[in-house]
Parts: sequence; structure tokens; C-alpha cells
Amino acid sequence: MKANEDNFVDLIRRRREEGLRYLIETYGGLLKSIVKKRLFFSPDRVDECMNDIFLGIWKNIDCFDERRGSFQNWAAGVARLEAIDTLRRLQREHQTVSLQELEIPEEDTALQKLTEQELSKETEEILSCLSPRDQELFCRIFLMEEEPEEAGKSLGMTRDNVYVRLFRGKRKIRSKFGERKRA
Repeated sequence: MKANEDNFVDLIRRRREEGLRYLIETYGGLLKSIVKKRLFFSPDRVDECMNDIFLGIWKNIDCFDERRGSFQNWAAGVARLEAIDTLRRLQREHQTVSLQELEIPEEDTALQKLTEQELSKETEEILSCLSPRDQELFCRIFLMEEEPEEAGKSLGMTRDNVYVRLFRGKRKIRSKFGERKRA
């Protein structure tokens, strides 16, 4: 069966390579531009990230729901998240090198700053669907790593209210951005 725009998702769901080939040929350029935008300082990691994206789409195609949006937008989201994961891995690699082996060039601080800025933008985008008070609660608990009771106390909330707001906030974020299965 020849893959086309109407059937390639079904082909991937049935684990047919024709669907994957069509995906690479049709959407590969878009996905690669998304990855290059985030990994411009590390072009040697782009191909590895692209392979991870195609593998992620192959394994998690059941998460794609035609009713919620286009395949192009879903695949772009997968690419964006995979590029961010690659940024995090790069940051961890730079942090685990021993000090004796390390010669610190200016690029390392630039990489860390860029990674932090990118993650900060992503965090702001994700939290934008919450009320300002819930944003503060999420930041205190998940970014500043405060205990939920402590964060609630400083915001004038009961323990139960904190957990209810966290539950509802996570649900709102999932409904807006979708939940990504890990392979």
C-alpha cells in the first residue's frame, strides 16, 4: 500500500514502514528545523535527536488524536519536547565532568544560560493556562522545591486546598498540552 496524507498515520499504527517513510519525507524538514532552532550550538546532536523523534512518534502514535489537532502540530510538539530533553541531557553531561578534566570555555556558560532561558520560556508557556496564584504555587513547589504545606502556608492556603489546586492545575496543563507517553 502506498502511503499518502490520508493513510500514513494508520500505516504507522499498523507498524508499516511505508508510513514512517512518508512521515520522514513529508514532515522531516519541519521537524529538523524545530530541532535545529533549539540545538543550534550543538549540530552534532541534531541527527541523534531526529532519530529519537521518529522513534518516539513510531512508539507513541496511539497518543495522537485526530480530533484534538493536526498530525503536523502533534509531531512538532513531540520534536520540541525531544529537543528540550536533549538540551537537558547536554546540560547534565556538562555538569558530570570532573573538575580536573574540565577546561571551561565561554561556550559552557552560554550553553547553560541558553538552556535555562529555553526551559524558562517553556515553563512560562506551560504555566500560562493557570491563574497567577496557581502559577505561584506551582513555581514554589516544582521549581523552588518547597514542601506543599510550606508553599500553601505562605500563600494562605490549607493543605487540602494546595493538593486540590495541584491536581486541577496538572489536569488543566495536560488537557492543554497533552500527555506524552514515555517509551
